[in-house]
Formats: sequence, structure tokens, C-alpha cells
Amino acid sequence: MPSPGEGFQRLVEIMARLRSPAGCPWDREQTLDTIKPYLLEETYEVLEAVDARDWPALAEELGDLLLEVVFLAQIASEEKRFTVSDSLELIHEKLVRRHPHVFGAAQADTPAEVKRRWDQIKAAERESKGRGGEALLDAVPRNLPALVEAAQVAGRAAEVGFDWQNADQVLDKLAEELSELAEARQGAGQEALESEIGDLLFVLVNVARFLKVDPEQALRKTNRRFRERFGYLERQLAARGKPLREATLEEMEALWQEAKRQ
Repeated sequence: MPSPGEGFQRLVEIMARLRSPAGCPWDREQTLDTIKPYLLEETYEVLEAVDARDWPALAEELGDLLLEVVFLAQIASEEKRFTVSDSLELIHEKLVRRHPHVFGAAQADTPAEVKRRWDQIKAAERESKGRGGEALLDAVPRNLPALVEAAQVAGRAAEVGFDWQNADQVLDKLAEELSELAEARQGAGQEALESEIGDLLFVLVNVARFLKVDPEQALRKTNRRFRERFGYLERQLAARGKPLREATLEEMEALWQEAKRQ
């Protein structure tokens, strides 16, 4: 079996050939922008394989994700922007620079100490690039999934002291937002309802943060459980010869409870 380095080089060579005049018409016509949806799709397929602990699928999906990385780097190389070697060198340097407790003489004995030092080094990097004066939340990408963005902006604000003191205070805020939503339902317009739902979701993200739960992953796992239980419900009804739309709510609820016990 080839080494990881040899395997990576082979992938780079294959992509260069696919993009060459003698390569694939579809691959040749792709751009940085057209590849973005595939990058996002492959990222979520990796997450799904991780959630399922499906090791063969994870091995395959990581390869697919790596393909998109190499694809983007190949396009950038053709445009004389940078090469994949530049990307590799930059991440090598960054990992060494941000781990002085491993590659240098610094001390960091706990994950919290590592995180604190990491943030300090990142701040120094921004300063050296002339970005030291940027707004605190500008470092959080705006095109993240909304739950991820909420967790990151709240976390960064918390780093400078703009935060609740404990989880109980956040739960009190959650009750307050639920009350405001109830009031908005008594005749407020759709825009007000959307605003209150947004506030409620944002506070829920902060509840998750205080309880050290990743809200995006928590919701993904709930979605998966719902799919599995609803699928069981649908299969059981089909086995009885009853179309899903003809089942009563009581029948579906009984099968739902049965699915939860499986």
C-alpha cells in the first residue's frame, strides 16, 4: 500500500489530468463557485458517517472530501493564485506555531490552557496581518449554518465577558423568550413571530453552550432519530396494508411509542 504522501500525490496528479485538455469535459468546466455545493455536500456526508460510526463509509467520504479540496486547489493553481503545496505548507506552519507547548518550550497542561493560548496566538496572527482592529465577530463567517454561527458568535462574545454567569440564568432567559413568543402569537405580524423564534433559538444555542453540547450535532442526531422512528412507523403501517395518509393520529402515535422502545 502506498504511503499517505504517495497517495496524496497520486490524487493531485489525477485531478491535474482530469482538468487537462485531454481530460474530462465536466471537470474542465468547473469553477471555484460551482464546486462549493459539492464541498458542502461532502462535508455533511462525512458528518453523517461519523454519527453512524460507519467506518467503511467514513473512509470513503473522507476521500471524497479530500477530492473537493484538491479540486479547488487545482483550479486556483491554474489561475496562478496558489498551489496545493502552498496550502500544505501553510497548515504545517500554523499547526507548529499554534502548538508551542508541543513544538516549543511553552507549557499548557489542560485543554483550557491550550484553548486560551490558541486564541492569543490567533489574535497575534490577525494583528500581524493588519486585521487587529477588526470587529470581534467579523472573524465568524456569515455563511455558516445558522446554529453553528450562533454558537460561534455567542462564544466569542462570552470570551470578552458578555455572557450569563451560569446555565440557570440562561434557562431563565429561555422562559422569558417563550413568554414573549406566546405574547407575539396574540396578533403580532409574521415578522415579529420570526424575530421571537430567532431569539428563542439563539437562547437555546446558549443553553447548549453552557451545558457543553454542540447544538448542530444535537439537532442532527435528533433528526436522525426522527427519521428512524418515522420510518419504522411507515413500515409497520405498510405491513398492515394501510397507506400512511389513511392512518389516524392515535395509530401513528402508538407506533411511534413502539419505535422508541425498539
